[in-house]
Amino acid sequence: MALTLENYIDSLDPTTLPRVLQILCGIYSEGSVYEMQGQVCCLSTGEIIKVVGFKVVKVKVKSCKFLEGIISPFTVELPLDYPGFFKLLVDPCPYTSLKDIVRSVKIGDSRLGHPHFWSTVDIQLNDIFIKKGEHIVLNSLAEVGGKEYVNCTVIKGAKTKTLRIPLSFEGTFHECEDDQFYTLKEIVEWKISKHRRRVVKLMKTMATCKENPYKEYLQGDVCLLPVYEIQAVMKFGMDILRIPSNLDVEVKDITESYDLNSFVQLLSLTDVYKRPHGDFPLLAVVVEWPDQQCIYKSLMTGKQIIIHSKHLSNTIIASENKSDLNKKHFLIPKSYKGRFKRRPREFPTVYDLMLAIKNNEPLHVIATKEFVSEYAEFASVVVGDQFLVHCRQNVEVNHEGEKYLIEAVACEKILEKDYEQVLLPTYMEGGFVEVVHDKKQYDISDICKQFNLPFNVKVSIRDLSINDNLAALASLRIEEEIADPCLLISLSDSPSECFRVPVQRVNMTIQVMQEQGADIPCATPTVTVEEISEEMYYMLRRYENSTLLPPPRPPRKPQSPLTSTKTMRLFPPQSKKPDPPKSPKSSPTGKPRNKAKSQKFVPDVTAKPENIVPILITEPGAPATDTTLLKDLENLNLSDEHDYEYINENEIEDVRKQLNENEHLSKKNCKSEKETQ
Repeated sequence: MALTLENYIDSLDPTTLPRVLQILCGIYSEGSVYEMQGQVCCLSTGEIIKVVGFKVVKVKVKSCKFLEGIISPFTVELPLDYPGFFKLLVDPCPYTSLKDIVRSVKIGDSRLGHPHFWSTVDIQLNDIFIKKGEHIVLNSLAEVGGKEYVNCTVIKGAKTKTLRIPLSFEGTFHECEDDQFYTLKEIVEWKISKHRRRVVKLMKTMATCKENPYKEYLQGDVCLLPVYEIQAVMKFGMDILRIPSNLDVEVKDITESYDLNSFVQLLSLTDVYKRPHGDFPLLAVVVEWPDQQCIYKSLMTGKQIIIHSKHLSNTIIASENKSDLNKKHFLIPKSYKGRFKRRPREFPTVYDLMLAIKNNEPLHVIATKEFVSEYAEFASVVVGDQFLVHCRQNVEVNHEGEKYLIEAVACEKILEKDYEQVLLPTYMEGGFVEVVHDKKQYDISDICKQFNLPFNVKVSIRDLSINDNLAALASLRIEEEIADPCLLISLSDSPSECFRVPVQRVNMTIQVMQEQGADIPCATPTVTVEEISEEMYYMLRRYENSTLLPPPRPPRKPQSPLTSTKTMRLFPPQSKKPDPPKSPKSSPTGKPRNKAKSQKFVPDVTAKPENIVPILITEPGAPATDTTLLKDLENLNLSDEHDYEYINENEIEDVRKQLNENEHLSKKNCKSEKETQ
């Protein structure tokens, strides 16, 4: 069946490539040359081409108002490297079956390739019950006994269930709301569904973009329309033709009746990585090498290479530890031979201290900000106080006859010759700096095993086998360990030099010359510390939200009981607490410990968090008081899962001022009454 080239590419499943096409008709006569936007394409009627790939080269942006018939008829083209982050708006159109979803949505091994959907009705599959609205995560496709399935994960609150759903399963499914932010390139590669619009909203422009000529076109909701470029080869040619998808020609797919082996075999590194392990090693020649990265400069066009094997490398993401916006980002291999020493970490809240606790190892910190406690159960803090942070603990406090359960951290306050056991609430917005007593030197593998990431370090011994650009940094933040798919490649005329080439970040096209029958010795891959761009850093980390919004606020302190509301809490039965743990024999300073003279409480190190079921009983007709202003200021969620909320600081300040004025006026009235008496 004849189709226009644009319609064919729009409906083509990339997993079925390569495809063989015959040019049927168009404006082209035999041997004609057509130039479009600087690209020259020579096509003949009846020409046979093999499509080896296609990609989006740019994106057309249209106003949603224009699409709805409202006046705003602009269209602008954005490059894929546009330095901004976008939020996806939920696709309003439902899907009628899982097969319909799989045909339209991209599913892959990457975290970007796990789309979330929800069903409009309850689903019972074997022994798993899926409630209406629960997130169904599509992880991968599978074939069992000749039937096609989708491997899924169902998110049930804090728990998950894995199951396999037949592809033929019918229902009404909707896309879940996505709170992540994506670059334009990520949206194009993973989030644009076939035959559907993708409506987005620009949330942030990168700091590196000084001028934004597209800003006026990206106001409000806009629709993205991809523009494709087709990569194809002629029957006897080695060059890759780049054909715009909007050429006015008609094509016919003749793949099933044509011999694919009659074409030159051109592959990308991703195509090579998909091959089974038994196909390696391979002898190939570099056909196209557009990137020219300095660390792989030997792999140039025309060079013969040996692809020894595929390898899943463990790589560490690290960043220069400074507040400057222009800080550098790096990828460090596990084979890095340098050594590191610990550097102090900073913790803006007690909640951050709780996240940094690992096992039973105490965390030694110094306070950099004072805090005055409103409850006797919690300690006040002044600048310079030192603490040993031990564990998380839920604490019951009493306030005017009401009971509250507050999350806290059990600590030991370091006195001159003593230690005092204290509690610090996680809602405390203080400031702390870590005191590092560890003088050991660690390699990168030890850091990932022994410590919670992120972790601050400094290079103490550089890697002498490379030009180590990490040694010049005053402090480095080890952030995350990722799995990086790579190919081990060496030059055929220099097998002693071997590279670990990442398939997701290096664009290279090769032609397989010969599939080797026997293994070829592979040298140890060259160690490279790769500096990456800010865009690549965020693509690898997938933490775009943290760049646009402040980190989650710790739980706020509980509000005072309102005059108009009585609150009763039901506590589950509590088991008897174990004996308190014995204090370490020596202090961080090396002095022997004495028993504390004054202890406020003994922290229950082994106690598990208890759930409290709140029952609120509101008295009808109760008079309103000034304490109702606290509803706008503090709203504590006492469940074990914190409900973080971002509030306007100016509004908070206004409420505080009004509360202070009311309190001051009340005290003044009381004083006047006493003087009168």
